[in-house]
Amino acid sequence: MNGSLAANEALLTELAQGLSISPLCDVVVCVPAPYLAQVQALKSAQPALSCVDVGAQDVSAQDSGAYTGEISAAMLRDLGCRHVIVGHSERRQYHAETDALVADKAKAALAAGITPIVCVGETLTEREAGRTEEVVKRQLAAVIHANGHCISEIVVAYEPVWAIGTGKTASPEEAQAVHAVLRAQLKAATDQSARIKLLYGGSMNAANAASLLAQPDIDGGLIGGASLKAPDFLKIIAAAQI
Repeated sequence: MNGSLAANEALLTELAQGLSISPLCDVVVCVPAPYLAQVQALKSAQPALSCVDVGAQDVSAQDSGAYTGEISAAMLRDLGCRHVIVGHSERRQYHAETDALVADKAKAALAAGITPIVCVGETLTEREAGRTEEVVKRQLAAVIHANGHCISEIVVAYEPVWAIGTGKTASPEEAQAVHAVLRAQLKAATDQSARIKLLYGGSMNAANAASLLAQPDIDGGLIGGASLKAPDFLKIIAAAQI
């Protein structure tokens, strides 16, 4: 929940200046819903941003109707969204989103032709109890079960809750270990698993991006605070191209 009309314009302008050459990786900016139209307009006005897709930070599991305040996948599609984050740890923590609800949100996004970025991750308590693998596999299993053969169309982001906004991060080896578990689970679920990108989302920044992205099962990052600083975000994009 960051941004303003002025701040968004400044950030996108800086990104455009740094993306004069189209990057050799996918770049998505996931925008608070009130600013989606503004960011799409900014993107259209700056050719250097043609390589950047626009996504949303949440979506309703419902198609339409008496769900005041909710935003449907069809609405996001109308606004040009191609991606949406579902199951972010903050949604799970502060809005009591269950594994089943996250799976339904992913299903709604897929039905509208939008790629869901499905977040999974464990708390510090769960990690210290040795339950990391159990938790992330349970969270992902719900999405696999609800979406069947469409599962190859999702993106998965591992975000250890204890490393979000704390300045802490999993070591590249720790992150890789969890990504390998998720990769194996997806491989068992679909013969199209090679299409599924796995992102690391635990305080990836300009300093640690290269070492994390060098791991065999880490395909990209779900960037938090560093995405609000164009120079840092551009460095992470550069690291993703190596």
